[in-house]
Amino acid sequence: MMRTSSHLSPRSAPRAFGVPAVLAASALLLAACAGSQPSAQETADDPANQGATTKGGAPKEASAPTPRLVLTHDEGITVLDAKTLKPVGEAGLDGFNRLSPAGDGRHVLVSTGDSFRVFDTGAWTEEHGDHGHSYTATPELTDKAFSADKSGHVVRHAGRTVLFSDGSGKVESFDPSELTEALKTGLPPTTTYTTPEAHHGVAVELEDGRLLVTLGNEDHRNGLALLDTPGSGRAAESVGPQAPARTEILRNEDCPGVHGEAVAGHDTVVVGCEDGMLIYKEGAIAKVSSPDPYGRMGNQAGSPASPVILGDYKVDKDATLERPTRISLVNTDTGQLQLVDLGTSYSFRSLGRGPAGEALVLGTDGSLHVIDPLTGAVAGSIPVVPAWEEPEVWQDPRPTLFVQGSTAYVTEPATSTIHAVDLKSGRVIKSAGLDHVPNELTGVTG
Repeated sequence: MMRTSSHLSPRSAPRAFGVPAVLAASALLLAACAGSQPSAQETADDPANQGATTKGGAPKEASAPTPRLVLTHDEGITVLDAKTLKPVGEAGLDGFNRLSPAGDGRHVLVSTGDSFRVFDTGAWTEEHGDHGHSYTATPELTDKAFSADKSGHVVRHAGRTVLFSDGSGKVESFDPSELTEALKTGLPPTTTYTTPEAHHGVAVELEDGRLLVTLGNEDHRNGLALLDTPGSGRAAESVGPQAPARTEILRNEDCPGVHGEAVAGHDTVVVGCEDGMLIYKEGAIAKVSSPDPYGRMGNQAGSPASPVILGDYKVDKDATLERPTRISLVNTDTGQLQLVDLGTSYSFRSLGRGPAGEALVLGTDGSLHVIDPLTGAVAGSIPVVPAWEEPEVWQDPRPTLFVQGSTAYVTEPATSTIHAVDLKSGRVIKSAGLDHVPNELTGVTG
């Protein structure tokens, strides 16, 4: 394993950061979780939590929240019970479709190209003061959709879900807690903003209502801008296409090829560049530069439990498909960039975070590598699937990682299988065959 470092450019003064190693924190957190939550195997053995639904979509009360997994394949969408890995529903849908949680623990948004279509996973919890009531029903691909021109990134942050349309530059934001009620008659109220030029971009609404949005056009993308709240604040904000214009507060155009986003800790947002990463924090945008002239960090994974962003790291600008073996760790508190060579390549669907902020990378060697984000040390490697090779076409199926709580889920397209990995014990605790070759994978908490 090899590690190298870089630091934040002097555009803002970084704060010192010092906490115990994440694995020590992980041990404490996971021990606490173990005392209050049953393991995936224990829950799967409980007949009351077998992902039961009633025919016709009528809700059935469950004894506890029922997490579900959603995966795509050539024929449509399949929903699995996350604890038993048994199928609980399917929906037919042609084409290559992308999945993103809607942010309410129940619905998933399906990017179909011309819309973000709402998929109901059929698992939810209704809060009642100091307790909640959980329900399951038959999953359903609804007829409700947010219109889009080349539907792109979906970002959930600070109680808002933001949709970006690459073909028009439209940015649409809504409160996911209003989604279930709104779907009875239509869609929830939205606020909109349109970028000056359409591009493959992303937007993040901050806790105070301000908006971070990428800069670019069809030919190139080069930075990030911070926009003020519309009008005189969210309380006076109108909805829909007539919403007041947002005023630009600041921008940074030192980010060629800007791509992706992630959030570290509470409200620190990053986007990747072809030569580093931009960090928005406390009203300022700073640049962390790569040690290589071309050092792309276009895919990232953040955690509310860590100031460190996990990213990929590519150095061959002319490659049709680069299979990197190094990952990047960017500490948003100190501005330090650390490169870690895992000795195995990975894909853009290989990055995830554990419950205490552990960096997780699914390697083409078939193992899930657990990395301390503060030190860059590889704490362990969990064998999950046989060795594999990333396909040249990015839409093609490949082993994919999705993390929910202390369980990591890994698909194995070669055998149409899915595996559940318990991050507390570091072992595969359940595997199940699938009726279709899995492609995209996500989930909801129920």
